[in-house]
Amino acid sequence: MIYVKLSVIAVFVCLLAGRLLIEPGATSGQSLVLDAPTGLSASDGVYNNKVGLHWDAIRGAAVYRVFRSTSNEISGAVEIGTTSANTFFDIGVTSGIPLFYWVRAENGAVESAFSDSDQGLRAVAVNPGPVAPLEPPPAPPANPITAAKTYLGKALFWDEQLSSTGTVACGTCHHAGSGGVDPRSTSPSTPSVNAGPDQVMGTPDDIRGSAGVAMTNADGTYIASPVTAFAEQVTARKSVSHVNSGYPNLLFWDGRASGLFRDPLSNAVVINIGGALENQALEPPLSSVEMAHIGRTITDLAARVADSRPLELSPTLPNALRRWIDGRSYPELFAEAFGSPEVTPSRIAMAIATYQRTQFSDRAPIDLANGGIAPLTDQEQRGRNVFNASSCNVCHGGSLFSDNSFRYIGVRPQGEDLGRFNVTGNNGDRGSFRVPSLRNVGLRNSFFHNGQFTSLEQVVAFYNRGGDFNAPNKPQGLIRPLGLNANQQADLVAFLRRPLTDMRVATETERFDRPVLYMESSRVPRVTGTGRAGSGGVIPSIKAISPPLVGNSQFVVSVSGTLGNSTATLVVDSVDPGVGPSVPASGDLARVTTTTQNSGAGNGWASVAIEIPDSIAVVGRTFFARWHVSDPEAASGFSVTPAVEFTIFGNTSEATGVSIGGRVLSSDGLGVRNATVVMTDSAGVTRRVTTSSFGIYLFENVPAGHAYTLSVSSKRYRFAPQVVMPSGNLTDIDFLGLQ
Repeated sequence: MIYVKLSVIAVFVCLLAGRLLIEPGATSGQSLVLDAPTGLSASDGVYNNKVGLHWDAIRGAAVYRVFRSTSNEISGAVEIGTTSANTFFDIGVTSGIPLFYWVRAENGAVESAFSDSDQGLRAVAVNPGPVAPLEPPPAPPANPITAAKTYLGKALFWDEQLSSTGTVACGTCHHAGSGGVDPRSTSPSTPSVNAGPDQVMGTPDDIRGSAGVAMTNADGTYIASPVTAFAEQVTARKSVSHVNSGYPNLLFWDGRASGLFRDPLSNAVVINIGGALENQALEPPLSSVEMAHIGRTITDLAARVADSRPLELSPTLPNALRRWIDGRSYPELFAEAFGSPEVTPSRIAMAIATYQRTQFSDRAPIDLANGGIAPLTDQEQRGRNVFNASSCNVCHGGSLFSDNSFRYIGVRPQGEDLGRFNVTGNNGDRGSFRVPSLRNVGLRNSFFHNGQFTSLEQVVAFYNRGGDFNAPNKPQGLIRPLGLNANQQADLVAFLRRPLTDMRVATETERFDRPVLYMESSRVPRVTGTGRAGSGGVIPSIKAISPPLVGNSQFVVSVSGTLGNSTATLVVDSVDPGVGPSVPASGDLARVTTTTQNSGAGNGWASVAIEIPDSIAVVGRTFFARWHVSDPEAASGFSVTPAVEFTIFGNTSEATGVSIGGRVLSSDGLGVRNATVVMTDSAGVTRRVTTSSFGIYLFENVPAGHAYTLSVSSKRYRFAPQVVMPSGNLTDIDFLGLQ
């Protein structure tokens, strides 16, 4: 009899486990209820063979059922298909007839209400050839696209907590609005410059790369690099666009990410072919230049993800992504995307890769021209003729505008960066790099693997003169003096700029929307005030960019440019410690003493990691940090750094309030940096924050249900005050400057 009972129990457990797998929304112990899909958008005349649909992912949905009608009445709609993704293409519908679409979310027997309808239209046009439409990139069968996995991958891609320092996300170096590359890789005056092979800044081999992390220990403290000191290290190559990255079979400039993807822990083959994105996804989080502390392992990464609250550092999320996350943990999100809560390296890679496969751009003016829907302008068509006549289309051909080959074209001397040769060992690959897609190239601010040129005009001039350097493997028939006059070059630039730009990419809308990063927000600590000089007449420098997140045990503050082998005291207090006659004896948040490294004036450095308490008592409070370094040549016997000002943010296990934020904008709509936003309650108690370089401000943990007056002070603009009474988060309270 006991065996019968055990069998019954086993069957019950299996059935329950199966139910949890197919109904991830029920894993919290609540009945599964599906919201109606939101954000449904049907394309209007941008395809000549189909209508494209896109909508928001819905928490707990396993599949979406799509309906269509010739009238805006759901009662007459017919089912046209199902998908586990949040996109759908209605192929072959009659052109020129307006159609109405609805979507319903489902999970087993549970069904949502219908979405709001949206009207779509297939264009009345015939593809004139010879370029075929750009179809969505294929997904490997072992990693099919689902809406839940896409949103999980989106959260991971934009979460700076994947870095050891909490300051770099995958998306930090890949903004759609910059054509999918790093917007910081612009000019030599930015911090995103690598000294190049000669390790000397300001020479011709400098590289416009991407700023990553300072050289960092596992405990978060910094190591002084002989090249960059405590500054962020910079990659030795420019970032490649993540938009349309689902098409190449090999990724990175040198193609080292292949299509065979193995589980990083077991080495078992997960994807035989088409897994380049999965391979690519795990490299930056382990790079001690890009995102990692020295010695970080793949298991460290997975543990970091599992312990992080999704996108907690970001002040603003797209509404659809915020609703899908809905306060859940990463294990809960993994349970919905993969059926169980384990956070593993291979799952991280597969989720990020899934998100990237949805980042394809197929609605540029060139697509409408190729589809016979809308022609290019006369100048753009002349530029296209120049493009083809000059053999640009040999390497940048087809609907992707790339053949994904690897070529040496003479940007720099062949031996400076061997490129593809480092992967293959083939002499014909020396100095060769992957031919990038030209889609959205007009949005980019630097070009080629080293970011050498910063305008399309410079790029066209480079090709017109036949490149700058020669080597045996340079394709002389392709990279040769073109003899284009000024008008022809201008026409070619005109063709590359507007026709190849998808406006959804440019405006970061629809599938290309994204969270606001911590590092571009007002949450980043800022240096303020002045200090006291020490030996050599130099004021020591202070650095603190770690997130002042409640509960962060690695809030790192460093000092450099000071006297070496000397006593250094960090004081963190709610009142600026200032530059007084004595070192403060205490600090509200911390007081730490250490010894600077090295010896001599200006050579000393140190860094410490302090713990921010996991308590609501500190959330929303502003603190100031200064270093005081013993120095017999300084006034009062010690030098002092400027102050770092920061406000603690985030949620604790205790009850918290709501957030109030938005942007401070000039009269022409540009973000106003360093403006002061003051929030005053009915008792006259005030809180202040300073806007970021993008004009973003945020007050957190504000008690709900009370009235607050928000006012802005700025050197250049006047702003009308606003009164708010929040019952929930308000993150769109914007201020527009008055003339």
